[in-house]
Amino acid sequence: MITQAQYKKRREKLAKSLSTDSITLLLSATPKTRSNDTEYPYRQNSNFYYLTGFKEDNAALMIVKGSKKTKSYLFVAKKDKALELWHGERLGTAKAKEIFELEGVYEYTELETVFKKRVLNKHSFYYDFSHKDEKIESFISLSKNLYAHKNIAKKIAKLRLIKSNAEVELIKKALKITKEAHHRAIEIVPRLSNEYELLSEIEYVFKKNGAYSDAYTSIVASANAANTLHYINNDKPIQKGELLLLDAGCEYEYYASDITRSIPADRKFSEAQKELYSLVLDVEKEIIGMIKPGVLRSKLHSHSEKLLCRGMVKLGILEGSVKKLLKKQKHKKYYPHGIGHWMGIDVHDEAAYKTKKGKEIPLRAGMVMTIEPGIYLDKDDKNIPKKYRGIGIRIEDDILVTKDGYENLSVDIVKEIEDIENLGKEYE
Repeated sequence: MITQAQYKKRREKLAKSLSTDSITLLLSATPKTRSNDTEYPYRQNSNFYYLTGFKEDNAALMIVKGSKKTKSYLFVAKKDKALELWHGERLGTAKAKEIFELEGVYEYTELETVFKKRVLNKHSFYYDFSHKDEKIESFISLSKNLYAHKNIAKKIAKLRLIKSNAEVELIKKALKITKEAHHRAIEIVPRLSNEYELLSEIEYVFKKNGAYSDAYTSIVASANAANTLHYINNDKPIQKGELLLLDAGCEYEYYASDITRSIPADRKFSEAQKELYSLVLDVEKEIIGMIKPGVLRSKLHSHSEKLLCRGMVKLGILEGSVKKLLKKQKHKKYYPHGIGHWMGIDVHDEAAYKTKKGKEIPLRAGMVMTIEPGIYLDKDDKNIPKKYRGIGIRIEDDILVTKDGYENLSVDIVKEIEDIENLGKEYE
């Protein structure tokens, strides 16, 4: 778990990058209406949580940096027994002062008063440019005479890019739960008839293990549905003899996992499915093997394109010179996405891939990224061999960059053909 001392160190590290005589304001996430007077389950703003570990709404973090000292203040909802009757217990200022290592804790209703006082004689105002609502607009107005308005989100994203040991452990916990969910899916799928049945089994495993939220909307795509990259209907019949693409990961204590496996509906790959699956798996393993500090993500992607294109030529999906096909980007019809993305508190962590000057950021120890090559062959594509039509395959793992190379954090989630086919045979 992440301690309050560690949250304090994060704030101190952030403060070093801030201008002297500046004020920073981060607001908690606003509850989202689902319909009429019902709301979605509340989920804290990722940057706010990264710096505080505080999970309640109606909260704010203020960082005031002077010429000699930097002070942080937390604003929380007041204790109100009438409201708590309906919405649950609030921490309140008294307990917050005991728990959080800050220079001061106030009630949220005092935020504007304190801001007006602290903003005097400041030169810069930092806030999250993407967080636009009436509340933040009022503080922008109150600080309009300051020298500069700056985006704090980019600075926090840079910090979030390198994971601490505690963060890696939370990701590993999320992956342990995700492993159980994917293995259960492989074991039970021959006995199910619809995608939503399989989805319910996956979500059951997440929640029973304390992962109360999906890291993203899960994809359970049978047969040709796998060729829709963001397929989330999850309501089609499971077709025997076809593959299912399962892209599902949970969130544990705000840290994500992101795993994709492609499995046969009746636990047995056909020869055509084996050929395509082996191609994607071999590419994934080779790309993972390239990961180490200093390597560029663009190099990983371009090499994955070359390997997949070469494989598609060999299987008769593409025709011609690999070099010319790549130049004309013919492979993108069947491999349209990137090789992977940063992952952490958000399944797609916000950190940039390039510097302000446009120079690509090389891999560094502590980064976590996904590796996810895929191949997508629509059932109506008459330009490819018939036996491959309607097959969509993606294989995805979560990789930690280490000082000497990499660690596959999801290595225990089966992906070899033999392991997938054998998993759950005892239930037959």
